[in-house]
Amino acid sequence: MKAIVKPTSLLGGAALWLSFGLVLPGQAMAQGAAPALPPSAAPATAPAAKPVASPVSSAASKLVERGAYVAILGDCAACHTAPGGAPFAGGLPIVSAIGTIYSSNITPDRTHGIGAYSYEDFERAVRRGIRKDGTTLYPAMPYPSYAHVSDDDMHALYAYLQQSIKPASTPAKAADIRWPLSMRWPLAIWRWMFAPEVRVAPLHLTGDAVVDRGAYLVQGLGHCGTCHTPRGLALQEKALNQQDGALYLAGGRVGANVANNLRGDKTTGLGNWSEDDIVQFLKTGRNVHAAAFEEMSDVVTASTQFMSDADLRAMARYLKTLPASPNDREVVYDPHVTRELDAGRVTLSGALDYLNNCAACHLTSGKGYDNTFPALAGNPVVNAPDARSVVNIILSGATVPATATASTHFTMPSFAHRLSDQEVADIVTFIRSSWGNHASGIDAATVAKLRAGIPQPDDDTRP
Repeated sequence: MKAIVKPTSLLGGAALWLSFGLVLPGQAMAQGAAPALPPSAAPATAPAAKPVASPVSSAASKLVERGAYVAILGDCAACHTAPGGAPFAGGLPIVSAIGTIYSSNITPDRTHGIGAYSYEDFERAVRRGIRKDGTTLYPAMPYPSYAHVSDDDMHALYAYLQQSIKPASTPAKAADIRWPLSMRWPLAIWRWMFAPEVRVAPLHLTGDAVVDRGAYLVQGLGHCGTCHTPRGLALQEKALNQQDGALYLAGGRVGANVANNLRGDKTTGLGNWSEDDIVQFLKTGRNVHAAAFEEMSDVVTASTQFMSDADLRAMARYLKTLPASPNDREVVYDPHVTRELDAGRVTLSGALDYLNNCAACHLTSGKGYDNTFPALAGNPVVNAPDARSVVNIILSGATVPATATASTHFTMPSFAHRLSDQEVADIVTFIRSSWGNHASGIDAATVAKLRAGIPQPDDDTRP
């Protein structure tokens, strides 16, 4: 079983800091309702809701159908379904620096799930982070984002989970967190300081219905900022929407990887991506610029590939409204390294190791093969300020996810057994400074530290 690391799971660490009396500035935001979901929004490829146990009215049936799609938009199954477990029965390990949290059972089982939850209980848990017993949920549940979810979508999701999902008597697994971090009461302080207020009011109205829909999906159900926004000292998201400033979706950390900048930066963000590029990536997990890996593969596989084309377009159009940072610097392709490699001149450190291990797929040009092996030249992951994703991919390997519209897997094997720390550092430094890329290099000590955090074959967190 592979444990999934999400940055919000680290927020439990704030409990210790807050219990020691650390005072941090809070954030208050007005939240809004979403534009109504058009009847045609549910994609034909989305998993259909299971038949309900008893006859229901047409209106109730449509509500459940809508709720099934809301669950896809929120990527609920990915976190609430453990490998080999019943759908939505919880138990997925979410690993953090303070211990392991296990996702909850959200089937309608009355003992172990949410079968005894009224709608009001459910709404408080999802949008406010408060369990039925009144205690605060760990922010591994992204309720700061779900505070954006509209009443209509909340009612639909509740109907779907209660009426269409088979109850599973899977008991909750206690979090593996040592005292005093295991205490929940400080989390209420964190919630009071950092969770936004739920308000049914317009949040982001531009006059463009497509952009407004995209803002709702990205900021709310899609909870993109959970991974793609940097965090503060208490591990809170530094911004919850674009009105909070330029840090929103400017890049964050997800376990061993960097969740990249989704703003308009040409070097590290989506500045060189068109709307069509973004739609294709979310639909298939790949495009001419990049390929999904690790946690983003899970998002594509369980969520975005099943979204309607209209909603994918809305998300893409909204993301393209986010401006670049003032110090953005465009990558201009430089063929010098390509000519050197083609001529057999490997004087640059890392050049020979690149030829021997990487060039067969990514080519001496660094341009790779479109929609198969991603380009390294101008790649936002390669050019990110933090090189850990590149190191992790080299050491762990990666597989481009198979989706309904792009069914072929492409896998890069792990090179951990083949390359030393110094060789990995040389390759990473080489590709981050070639073909017009201008990111900083790394050293062998950094690679060694990152390698130490990667599960080994005898580690039970591996698949």
